[in-house]
Amino acid sequence: MSTLTLDAEALYCELLLGVQRIFSTNTRLVGITSGGAWLAERLQKDMKLPGQAGKISSAMHRDDFAQRGLSSGGQTVLPFDVNGADILILDDVLFTGRTLRAVINELFDYGRPASVKLAVLVDRGGRELPVQADFAAARVTLAPNQSLALARTEAGAFSFDVKDV
Repeated sequence: MSTLTLDAEALYCELLLGVQRIFSTNTRLVGITSGGAWLAERLQKDMKLPGQAGKISSAMHRDDFAQRGLSSGGQTVLPFDVNGADILILDDVLFTGRTLRAVINELFDYGRPASVKLAVLVDRGGRELPVQADFAAARVTLAPNQSLALARTEAGAFSFDVKDV
């Protein structure tokens, strides 16, 4: 079996270009905890945007909350008015679509955005819900027993962890 190697920093550069193409003056960045929040934070800085990016948790709206409980990923923080904004949700890995469903429910608890788009570092397929990214830096196929997670060094550099689960 071959080992999957993904250059997270190169994919981040692709993500930056893709986000710049779908970004408007009314767009607000919102990252899903934790990998997506890291991406949103770095994009906010690299695009020299004022203020800070939002961070959103899926914990309270997950369909598996009874099994998972509250995660240590953090709470939702949206430092801007969601009403009427074009929201760009960022995530590290899109898989089944269940996290995104929960995040959209959480987002609408804060208001009614004008639009919601999704940009991801990696789309690994395997959808269980009718969800797709407006931009994906890469599309990869992993075995169902593998997981892919974004890691970040103290200096802010990204890498991927591929694990058998």
